[in-house]
Amino acid sequence: MSTQHLSVYGLRRALIAGIQRVIAQREEINRINVFPVADGDTGTNLAFTLGAVLQGVRAPRFASAGEVLRRAAAEAIDSARGNSGAILANFFQGVAEVPEPGRPLTSEVLARAAARGSVRARAAMAEPLEGTILSVIQAFADELQAQAGAGARDLRACFGRALERAREALRRTPDQLKVLRSAGVVDAGGLGFVDLLEGIADYLERGRGGLNDELPEEFSLAGVDALQGSADDAGHRYCAQCVVSAGVVDRRALKAALLALPLSRLVIAGSRGEVRLHAHLADPAQLFATAARFGTVSREKSDDTLAPAAPRQQVAIVTDSGADIPAEALDRLNIHVVPVRVSIGGRDFVDGVSISLRELYDAMRTSPVPPRTSQPPPGDFRRMFEFLVAHHERVIDVSIARALSGAVQSAEGAAARTDADRISVFDSGHAAAAEGLMAIWAAEAAQAGLDAPRILEGLARMRPRTALYAVARDIRYGVRGGRAPQVALPLTRLLRLSLLFRSRANGRIGLMGGVWGRDHLPERFARRIARRLDPARRYRLIVGHCDCAGDAERVQAVLLASVRGIDRSWVVETGVAIGTHAGPGSLVIGVQDYEPPRP
Repeated sequence: MSTQHLSVYGLRRALIAGIQRVIAQREEINRINVFPVADGDTGTNLAFTLGAVLQGVRAPRFASAGEVLRRAAAEAIDSARGNSGAILANFFQGVAEVPEPGRPLTSEVLARAAARGSVRARAAMAEPLEGTILSVIQAFADELQAQAGAGARDLRACFGRALERAREALRRTPDQLKVLRSAGVVDAGGLGFVDLLEGIADYLERGRGGLNDELPEEFSLAGVDALQGSADDAGHRYCAQCVVSAGVVDRRALKAALLALPLSRLVIAGSRGEVRLHAHLADPAQLFATAARFGTVSREKSDDTLAPAAPRQQVAIVTDSGADIPAEALDRLNIHVVPVRVSIGGRDFVDGVSISLRELYDAMRTSPVPPRTSQPPPGDFRRMFEFLVAHHERVIDVSIARALSGAVQSAEGAAARTDADRISVFDSGHAAAAEGLMAIWAAEAAQAGLDAPRILEGLARMRPRTALYAVARDIRYGVRGGRAPQVALPLTRLLRLSLLFRSRANGRIGLMGGVWGRDHLPERFARRIARRLDPARRYRLIVGHCDCAGDAERVQAVLLASVRGIDRSWVVETGVAIGTHAGPGSLVIGVQDYEPPRP
């Protein structure tokens, strides 16, 4: 039986079927992920990107097919994860631009939409490569156009032929990319796109009335509950927040107790042992007292929303949680942080919100599957930017190096959708402690009254004057995560060699040597770096550690004793940017040839 067009209901269910296919096949997609980096997370990134789409399209009422596609595109753009997720989100964006309001989705409309989507997807990449998901998308779109040009009107048949063309393109990807040919696999992103098409085709052929359009539990953000409380903020003068810590916080009972209070805008976020609370209410003491029944309360804060506003700072500084920044600097300089996402065992966590660094390192020691990180989706940046442009003239995002993460791309996309004239995204060229030093410099410049152009000029000067050094005690974490070659593991263990790394001018982190033996490693690492510093210069340092605070303090002590011109130094626990690859026991040193911001 032919299908001349797809109804709103049919399109919605077809998308759900395709998304469920990708989620079900995510581990196979991860397994063959060798390009652009063999870090085994393409399936997870696609699943989380499409999981947001599934949540968006499961609403039962849409006026037209175009409305369904526009909602799918908006959710995908906001939640895009990784390169393949960003490409797929841009494909959806292009597809959604074609259908006209109230018009049915015919084979001819679908062909034009897919062609537009292919163009959008390719434009998302600075250097498009054949043999990737882009080639598979192009083949699918080309066949739909060929069918429409030949006068074919059976949408189901046209889609089936285009799917077969996409499968052929996928089979050819190893002929187009040497890295795929060497590994004996097809492109992982391309496979994910074909899985999406196959799920849609299966629905078009057989119908799947029993489809479950609920998002699988593991694809919701672990540990975050947003609860409204009372209907509005009437009488809720104070914005209050605090942290509750215990061995295990009884979140269910805590939530029930808080909802019994007269409050609004309640947010509960956190892990098993640490929960962050935020609420609007008339008496902040009620929130703190109730929270104290469930653990130790710290970091209490309450702001009077009716108090006269303090003079606002002209420029707000944002960074991602890939930057290692001391807590006192975050508070003192009012640096805003967009958290990176961490995937462990198929569950998605928000760095610093629903998983702590201690829990991350414990998972690395015990989990057979290494944690995966991904840049914040554009929606997280967009929400932060929208809030900040309402309170500041300009916003500057100091981002992790473009060569290391897609966070720059996510932030740039969000800035373009928010207010491109008032939001600037600066590639710090660094990560971890070095990125943190860059963000601190920018925030100090903003507090000193420098305008956005002068801050950006200063950041450009400070970028080559900032460096990151790291030592990895156990290279197995890098090997498991695909960031180090397998052959390195037996060699480093046999030779008792700890590898040293440093940031490069291109933004990547490269090998700089090694330290023989394991005795007094922190001191030897610190002396190695101290010898590289000019005693006539003025430096700032951030010493970071991966669950080894005592070692970091030993590093700091050696540096303070060896280098005269240290303006300031901090010790922090290194976050996900380095920690998920270097692993527990690793140490980092961020160094900045410091130049104070001058008004």
